Amino acid sequence: MNSVKDSNLINTSGGSLDGSVSKLAVFFFCICSSVLGEEWTANVVKSIDALVGSCVVLPCTVSHPGTYLSTSRLRGIWHRKDKSNEIFYHEDSTKILDSFKGRTRLLGNLGQNNCTLEIIQVKDHDNGPFCFRIELVRKDTNQPTKEKYSFVEKCADITMIRMYTLYMLDFKPACKPYTLTCSVHHTCPSHLPQIKWSRERKDDDITEVHKHIHSGVWEAESILSFVPEEKDDESELTCTATFSGGIKSEANHLKSCLLVAVCQQNYNHIIIPAVAVAATAVIFGLFCVLMVKKYKTRSNNEKTCRALRDKKMKMVEADH
Repeated sequence: MNSVKDSNLINTSGGSLDGSVSKLAVFFFCICSSVLGEEWTANVVKSIDALVGSCVVLPCTVSHPGTYLSTSRLRGIWHRKDKSNEIFYHEDSTKILDSFKGRTRLLGNLGQNNCTLEIIQVKDHDNGPFCFRIELVRKDTNQPTKEKYSFVEKCADITMIRMYTLYMLDFKPACKPYTLTCSVHHTCPSHLPQIKWSRERKDDDITEVHKHIHSGVWEAESILSFVPEEKDDESELTCTATFSGGIKSEANHLKSCLLVAVCQQNYNHIIIPAVAVAATAVIFGLFCVLMVKKYKTRSNNEKTCRALRDKKMKMVEADH
């Protein structure tokens, strides 16, 4: 009987264990299936212009399944497409191609999913394609694990240009501040271009605006406002954009000679009535002065006549 009980006890216990294992297996399957259903992905700008001699920024974001990974556990690498041994950026500078050493760096934080690359002193042969790879490393040894992900299907191509085009727009309402806008697109937000005007006077108002246009492209804008004077007729205004590396672009603008003339014509409706009012006031003033003088003369004459009359009456009374 005891063996039977033991046997029954063992069988009962075995059934409970099998049920627990089954539930645990289902639990882990659900977790693993949800994780495996996700992938490591990267978004890299496909094509971008770069000013030779200046800098360029390649926007890049990376995402991964699971929980947060710190930057210390991640290693970002940029390499040439189909040639992973030709490295443009690596935290170990000895592994970088000689032609790129000292010219590349990550602007983003990998722990925040930012893998953006900056290239300075752009050469006319820095055309890539530039591909991103990420590796998980061990905390203790900083050595890579087997988890490495290359995104060769999403690489960046760079088109080299020698000069950016500046655009200048004007807005000239009569007798109000004359406004000129000088703007330029660029691809290096880490080193913003500096825009200067050939005219910068104390009373001039200059506003700078920097904005993101679309992936990888930014716009720098300088707005100049001033009240035109007669000496400004036919004078030339120049705006100059200086980029990283000292590269410069210029745009010129010849102000219309009608600017001041139009302003003067539009003032006529104010000037003419003002002159008329002033002239009327002067005439009225002169009239008042003449009337006062006339009144004073008349008063003096009346006083003289009254004095003579009184004197004559006194003389008559004395004779009587």
